[in-house]
Amino acid sequence: MEYVKLSNGVNMPILGFGVFQVPEPQDCQRAVESAIEIGYRSIDTAASYFNESAVGDAIKASGVSRDELFITTKLWIEQAGETETLKAFDKAVAKLGLDHLDLFLIHQPFGDYYGAWRAMEKLYKEGRVRAIGVSNFYPDRLVDLILHNEVAPHVNQIETHPFFQRSDYQQLMTERGVQIESWAPFAEGKNDLFTNELLSSIASSHNRSVAQVVLRWLIQRGVVVIPKSVTPSRMAENFNIFDFALSENEMDSISVLDGGESLFFDHRTAEAAQWLGERKLEL
Repeated sequence: MEYVKLSNGVNMPILGFGVFQVPEPQDCQRAVESAIEIGYRSIDTAASYFNESAVGDAIKASGVSRDELFITTKLWIEQAGETETLKAFDKAVAKLGLDHLDLFLIHQPFGDYYGAWRAMEKLYKEGRVRAIGVSNFYPDRLVDLILHNEVAPHVNQIETHPFFQRSDYQQLMTERGVQIESWAPFAEGKNDLFTNELLSSIASSHNRSVAQVVLRWLIQRGVVVIPKSVTPSRMAENFNIFDFALSENEMDSISVLDGGESLFFDHRTAEAAQWLGERKLEL
């Protein structure tokens, strides 16, 4: 496994396992157990995924030492605010069966995320979480948060894939000491990613899959990735990306695929704020 060093010195695996859209407890637990058995040590969940308890059950069943694992969860919009965030943290670690988190993220740039950040700073200073960060924050909100708080986010988890590469934003984050992390590294298969002619050609030249090429392209850029699968063979394939490398020319050639905009939705629109703000947890 390769690691990135966060701005506070914490080592984070550059490859992790995500559990978005795996809400059924048995399916999620089985998937996480398989991932840990394959060798994944970073697991990414969220309150809004409704599977923190299943992840916790898998961690317990795995028998892997806690200090070998890097566990991330995220705070949903209605949990924001200083007091509510502290309550949400306690609820999350209880569901996960842990006494601390490795990374706690504000999931969306909406609601009282300034109050949430004050709570996260408190949790961080108390040692209850090793790193804190955000998700889906565009440059204006990220920089504003950095300027007006004591602790800058250690991580920003954002949509990043061949069709929305975020290179300029990654440079800005690097300058500010924020680690970029990709969600949807495969763009959920949009734009026929898995049959793309360029990616398929590169994959063929390395005797690899398109998925492996995409993950390799991201980690060579220093982007943390958390691919999701419920199929053990695919999990193993996604994990097996550390024994080959893309050439500089191959890395550069993939840049032509960048469309420069989200394939899902733009968080900066009123429609996105309305839609996400109306999504409620079963608290």
